[in-house]
Amino acid sequence: MQPKSGKPPRSARLATIGVELSRAAQVRLAWMDFYRKTENVALTCRHFGISRQTFYRWLKRYEPLDLTSLEERSHCPHDRRQPTWSFPLQRKVLTLRLQFPRWGKDKLAVLLRQQGETVSTSMVGRILNQLKCSGQLAEPLRRPVPGSRRRLRPRPYAVRKPKQYAVSQPGDLVQVDTLDVRPLPGVVFKQFTARDVVSRWDVIQAHGRATAYAATQFLETLLHRMPFPIRALQVDGGSEFAAEFELACQQRGLHLFVFPQTQWRGGTCQPYSHRGVLSGHRLLPGNEKAQPRAAPLGKNLQHRPPSPVPRLPYSPSVSLPALIPTKGMKVSPIYWTSTRA
Repeated sequence: MQPKSGKPPRSARLATIGVELSRAAQVRLAWMDFYRKTENVALTCRHFGISRQTFYRWLKRYEPLDLTSLEERSHCPHDRRQPTWSFPLQRKVLTLRLQFPRWGKDKLAVLLRQQGETVSTSMVGRILNQLKCSGQLAEPLRRPVPGSRRRLRPRPYAVRKPKQYAVSQPGDLVQVDTLDVRPLPGVVFKQFTARDVVSRWDVIQAHGRATAYAATQFLETLLHRMPFPIRALQVDGGSEFAAEFELACQQRGLHLFVFPQTQWRGGTCQPYSHRGVLSGHRLLPGNEKAQPRAAPLGKNLQHRPPSPVPRLPYSPSVSLPALIPTKGMKVSPIYWTSTRA
């Protein structure tokens, strides 16, 4: 007996038996094994929670010698659309796009028609898509739109507050934020507010602009008025808390924690609204060093609840002799400080 050359019959199907199946195909194979044991379609469908239509569809496809028949088939169309444009037209589109990298298919189609090419806008779009897929055309970097949400700038010293950072004593964490104060129509002040998370002690100061230089001056005021040492500050991603302010915190050995602006709304300083100054009292002019400091830290560290009486929108201001007494106050008074020379 002489051996015959070639492969044995049905060897290709036998070779596919050892192919590793996907997870979905393994589930369908379990359907067929369960049906082969029970020979009951209704029981199989109830056991696996499938419909009879689904089971019969895969039973019709199933071949015991070809387990790949339980795999999903490709849903791509059999006859795909072939490109109908010429190579010179493709080169013209590429040349124009490189010349005008921000122009789309609508503007490029107008230029091609001016050059005598009969082309539709959708064909120009398909040519651009093929050039991008083949790597011949690279999209330029998009410039950020003014006013859009941008990524935070890198901070050389400020970091996110670690989860293991313990806040238990006054001064462990002081949150600082800014607020617009409009005492009169057309008059806008930038109020810097600092609040200790534990003692709820507040320090307020007004400036003409919210700049890094003004924030650095407020840091000096904060260290002077706080009755306890400060370990760490927490700010948002505003530009006024960068540059000079960040350098000043680093020189003084203060930890500086930064919050993204999307998460800062839940902070302590954001809901602050003129709680340290009564309605109708204007900012106190003059030298800050000549003004009396706040009262020493007492036993009661909590603010009194705000008055339920509605405030007038523009109450008449009091005269300078009738200043707010600092005795018994739990909030440092507000002073006007100019950042201009």
